[in-house]
Amino acid sequence: MSDYDAIVVGAGNAGLTAAATLQRAGARTLLLERHNVPGGCGTSFRRGRFEFEVALHQLSGVGVEGQPISLREGLFQQLGITDKLEFVQEHDLYRAVIPGRLDLTLPADWDGAIEAIEAEFPGNRDRAARFFELLKQVTFWQIAAMRGMPVEQIDPVLFTHGLRPLKDVLDEYFDDDRIKTALGMYWTYLGQPPSKLRFQDLALTLFAYFEFKPWHVRGGSQAMSTAILDSFLQAGGEVRFNCGVEAILTTAGRAFGVRLEDGTEVTAADVVSNASLPTTYGMLDGIDVPQAVRNDLSTRRIGVSGFVLHMGLDATPAELGFTTSTTFVNRDSDDDRTYNSWRSFEPARGICVSSYDVAPIGFAPSGATHVSLMTLHYADIWKNVEPSEYARTKFAYAETLLDLCETITPGIRDAIEEVDVATPLTMMRYLGHPGGAIYGYDQDATEGWLFRDSERRTHVPGLHLAGSWAGIGGFQPTLEAGARVARRLLRTKTA
Repeated sequence: MSDYDAIVVGAGNAGLTAAATLQRAGARTLLLERHNVPGGCGTSFRRGRFEFEVALHQLSGVGVEGQPISLREGLFQQLGITDKLEFVQEHDLYRAVIPGRLDLTLPADWDGAIEAIEAEFPGNRDRAARFFELLKQVTFWQIAAMRGMPVEQIDPVLFTHGLRPLKDVLDEYFDDDRIKTALGMYWTYLGQPPSKLRFQDLALTLFAYFEFKPWHVRGGSQAMSTAILDSFLQAGGEVRFNCGVEAILTTAGRAFGVRLEDGTEVTAADVVSNASLPTTYGMLDGIDVPQAVRNDLSTRRIGVSGFVLHMGLDATPAELGFTTSTTFVNRDSDDDRTYNSWRSFEPARGICVSSYDVAPIGFAPSGATHVSLMTLHYADIWKNVEPSEYARTKFAYAETLLDLCETITPGIRDAIEEVDVATPLTMMRYLGHPGGAIYGYDQDATEGWLFRDSERRTHVPGLHLAGSWAGIGGFQPTLEAGARVARRLLRTKTA
């Protein structure tokens, strides 16, 4: 007899929701995490009198109270944590800035966003309305297709526009590059520039924020991670921190447990991995990696990582000039050049500025504010930095983010009280992901549900994959992925 019904490797978003879903359904589940806290990216840390949010900028999918098919009324309710969390709503999607050329704030409301575009760029109301209608239609039919609707019943709008590059669709609907830049700003949440990003991916992202609003959580993403862990423990689950997994054990081609770093072997009927695909398949013990998996992984590219400057500022958001929780600041509208710059130490060309006290999440003391500046970066160039040059290099690059931030908040340097810098090497260390990748594989046109089925077919019976590496990156997608994988596993036990 196995020690457990299921073992979950990794307590990131998907690992937590998978473990909680399994345990609450009655499956005896062991959750293993090599770090000393749950959450993966969904965590925070302390510096001086400030708590710093690690990764969550805006949580999509929460919805207002009573809104169906939302995290609030769906997954969080199923896990029994809705009443344990205090949600903080952001009333704007973001402020989009190109210094001297563009400064547009988009309300988190379809009609409000159309009017904001018209006010700043007269004569574009109808164009914006038609663009948003296309976005809604593509998203609706994409969700239907993802849920298994027969292809002959899918509206052709999905096949006509879904896989087109975002840039092509924006070019079709708008003449002014500033509007295209403003509406495409979420491309950095997906890691691919508009020339490469599939329209259906940006459509789904914008829809999630417009329809269900952008939110944060009082106490940050760590509060959410802790609430899910508590749900798991209250249902009788067992968790072990500071407990890395060395191997996934197999017999007759089937996964049946894990070997921990201290040599202990633990058995289970099923193993759910929240680790990256390269790491997961690299841990298989007793069998070779299936050829189908080798063929699949050989065609995928390790995704982009992040460079983050966390700041505790001795000033209020109003004193610093912050009007929105999220601001994107780009040097210009050349998104391809910005994307290419992620492989060099060229001064940062675009940043996401998160002010966590415009809609306070409780991390900064009175009269102060917590702000993070983030840009995307691939890890390769950081791997080549000599250890003796690492500190100098990271702080020199951080200065370029501050330079860009000062175009909207002059004098912000003078308010800095605490600072911490994270590079792709930091992401590699704490997440354990190849390349410190924060979205999994590069989310190019070949990734996603249309062309990949890693989540459904692992090619190793008893092994299940949950998280961004087997699907879509981001908080909402990975939270949902863990629960989805767990429910699928449970159905096989009752079939």
